[in-house]
Amino acid sequence: MELQAVGVAVNEVWIVLAAVLVMFMQAGFALVEAGFTRAKNAGNIIMKNVMDFSVGSIVYWAFGFALAYGGSSLGGFVAYGNFFFNDNAQASTWFFQVVFAATAATIISGALAGRVKFKSYLIYTPFITGFIYPIVTHWVWGGGWLAELGFFDFAGSGVVHLLGGMAALAGVIVVGPRRGRFTEDGKPRPIPGHSVTLGALGVFILWFGWYGFNAGSTLAAVGQDIASPAVTTTLAAAAGSVGAMITAWVIIGKPDVGFTLNGALAGLVGITAGTASISFGLSIVTGLIAGVLMTLSVIALERLKIDDPVGAISVHGTAGLWGVVAVAVFSSDAAIGAQLIGATAIVAWAFGTSFLVFKVIDLTVGMRVSENEERAGLDRSEHGGEAYPEFVFQEQIAAPSDLDPVGSNGH
Repeated sequence: MELQAVGVAVNEVWIVLAAVLVMFMQAGFALVEAGFTRAKNAGNIIMKNVMDFSVGSIVYWAFGFALAYGGSSLGGFVAYGNFFFNDNAQASTWFFQVVFAATAATIISGALAGRVKFKSYLIYTPFITGFIYPIVTHWVWGGGWLAELGFFDFAGSGVVHLLGGMAALAGVIVVGPRRGRFTEDGKPRPIPGHSVTLGALGVFILWFGWYGFNAGSTLAAVGQDIASPAVTTTLAAAAGSVGAMITAWVIIGKPDVGFTLNGALAGLVGITAGTASISFGLSIVTGLIAGVLMTLSVIALERLKIDDPVGAISVHGTAGLWGVVAVAVFSSDAAIGAQLIGATAIVAWAFGTSFLVFKVIDLTVGMRVSENEERAGLDRSEHGGEAYPEFVFQEQIAAPSDLDPVGSNGH
């Protein structure tokens, strides 16, 4: 009996520790998004990330967990029960799940950087943590219809990342590109982020936190292999950065820093679904392909005049889709048919519901700040200050030709 109690305690510690690692990824997202965007919007980025976790945690406590794991299911589509969570026995489970929900929400923040009203963003974020994400969670991890179909996603390439990427795409389409991002004849104009150093630190923090994301999804330590997911996570991220660097080098002629950093993230996203199933060698292939696909996706979206300042749609959406497929291609834990059906359902649900919410917000309170506010920076117009007060921004309206050049990743 004592040994059993020790086992329970060890498992509990592992889940909480893994959840803490995933929570720390919020810091990584904040730094990546701030670093890859303009200095005049850094404070706004930070505010959105803080609210993603703060509002998201409360909403997930009230409704999200119940819709995902409420105990009863309506046709495998949505759970119900245990609203306003108050179950000490499941506290570690709730904590592990809420940090995943916050991750899905935070993906959207960077894609909408530099032109969205803060109050409008606050209206949207409860929808993804309290409704859009929990329902997909129930489909896959709560015993819902995709689980019954055989859809397999160990740690969230589809459930978290593909969903977040498609929600980001919907938001970007509704909001439109940043002013000056494309010329009148449709040619892209680079808008570099203000700090590649912050971006790089953010990527390493995300990589660090991802060990909780992937290895933690064993949901136990006793009797579980938590080391193998750590190995596949490492190899895929490394291969993703190499794949993206080489692809960018071939296409644009330089080993671009932004693409390389996002390549590591793409590799992490790509391996997440199959981190416990794909072999060490094939995890390198998985990550390499994810890095290549992400780079090509960023370039393709730019040509379609879709403005994603941090590459979130490509890193999470494109690489997430690949991750869902890769687990069927490179392991025996999933069938390609079930994976494609699941991916299609997640894309349709996440994009459709998010587009509807963003559109309603746009038609009511409006999504975009004014042109003058966008040029001055959201730190000043939305929050009454600057993240870097020693930099005095020009009060005059800059000519379009003076605006922001694509930083690497088309940002």
